Amino acid sequence: MKARYIRNFEALSEAESDLLKTQKICIVGCGGLGGYILEQFLRLGVESITVIDGDCFEESNLNRQLLSTENVIGNFKALTAKERAQEVNSQIKVHAVNVFLTEENARELLKGHDIVMDAVDNIAARRIMGKTCEELGIPLMYGAIQGWYAQISLILPGSSLLDILYQKEMKLTSKSSLSFTPAVCASFQVAEAVKYLCGRECPLKERVLYVDMLSMEAVMVKF
Repeated sequence: MKARYIRNFEALSEAESDLLKTQKICIVGCGGLGGYILEQFLRLGVESITVIDGDCFEESNLNRQLLSTENVIGNFKALTAKERAQEVNSQIKVHAVNVFLTEENARELLKGHDIVMDAVDNIAARRIMGKTCEELGIPLMYGAIQGWYAQISLILPGSSLLDILYQKEMKLTSKSSLSFTPAVCASFQVAEAVKYLCGRECPLKERVLYVDMLSMEAVMVKF
């Protein structure tokens, strides 16, 4: 299918497109953010993707999760993600890991990847992911959503940004999310990840982009 990626040019050069094919992406979480992140990487042509999630789909996922349909309620998210990948782009190798990320398995699961995409919905998993990425020297493409709001950052090894954003006493007070919020957040995450993987300038290094879709305002804050 030579025409598959033709619309990616001229926004990406042929050399950048070829480079993306060689990158190894890890997506932690196959829910709201993860489904959109996976979809976009499949269409960009990244040929090696690991998806990690031990959860199953439930009815409350239907309002926002791209991979969630009435037919897959009760099915494992990671396995459904792999099935979706085969439907969109059969050339992609997707490794589905049907477990939750923990302190015990994180190092083994994340090692060997060029970037880790944060698509989790809880602080504990995000802290484990950040700590392990730091130890392995892997960049973390952070994204978080709530209601009308999203925040995104590229966190490189050696950064303390995740600790600044999530103090030890911090707890999530709401998991509200609308259908469009994860789509917007995931798009920013993938766009910045693509720039990093292609060697382009990344404006979100050590910066957090705050997106308010209620007021239609966005601000970038440097830490």
